[in-house]
Formats: sequence, structure tokens, C-alpha cells
Amino acid sequence: MELPTVNLKTILLVHWLLTTWGCITFSGPYPWANFTILAVGVWAVAQRDSIDAISLFLGGLAATIFLDIVHISIFYQRAGFTDTERFGAGMAILSLLLKPLSCCFIYHMYRERGGFLGPSQERSDYQTIDSPEAPTDPFVGSEGRGHSPQGY
Repeated sequence: MELPTVNLKTILLVHWLLTTWGCITFSGPYPWANFTILAVGVWAVAQRDSIDAISLFLGGLAATIFLDIVHISIFYQRAGFTDTERFGAGMAILSLLLKPLSCCFIYHMYRERGGFLGPSQERSDYQTIDSPEAPTDPFVGSEGRGHSPQGY
């Protein structure tokens, strides 16, 4: 099943907005955990070819699923919320419900960037030890082409 294409910036914007509204009700570790991971997401947007950035964002978003469940279950009050606090709690819960779907989209982006030997995994500049090819050194052989080494 092919996932529809979702832009990483859209995922960040939606989770930033929902987290901001969730901070109306939940304070302390809730904003720290979520905004830290969203900052890693900004890094993943800035470095489009970085597998490290997108993998840290994916892992962090998955970790905040667990952290949000714990935080909301501890600090959610059944009674005594104002309308504003109920709205904030609802947005935090909506953010929590959207995170697994966001993780699926980000995992797809991770695979596109070459994670787990995905399609964009290309040969690196480094040569493996078992490689049968001889390394190409640009400085070897310049003496044999009529060039003399320059003295300084």
C-alpha cells in the first residue's frame, strides 16, 4: 500500500500548532519533550539528505508517543477544567493520536533518504576493505607525467 505524499514541513506545522495548544493545559515536561523533537524535525527539513536527522526525528517522535501517554494520563483531570483547559487537553490528545500516522510518513521519508539500504543508498566516497579495486590517489603519478615536484 502506497502512502500519499506528505511534506515534512506540514507534519512539523501541524504538530507544532497542536503542541502549542496542548501547552495551555499541560506544562513542565510536555512542552520540553515535544518542542525538542520538533527542533530535531526542523534540522531534518534543513538537511534534506541527512539520514541521521530524519532517523532522530522518527525515533524522537515515537518516544514522545509514550511520553505523552504517560504525561496526559498523570496530569489529566476529569473535573475542574475550564473550557480553555479542555480545549488544550483535546489538542494534546489529538496530537498524540496523529503521531503514529506521522511516524509512518516519516518512516517512508527515512526510506527515501536511504535508511536501511533504501533506494537512494549510493556508493560512498569510502572504499571498503574487501573492495577489489585499487584506490585512486590523485597525487600518485604526477611525477611520471613530466611534472616536477615544486619546492617551497
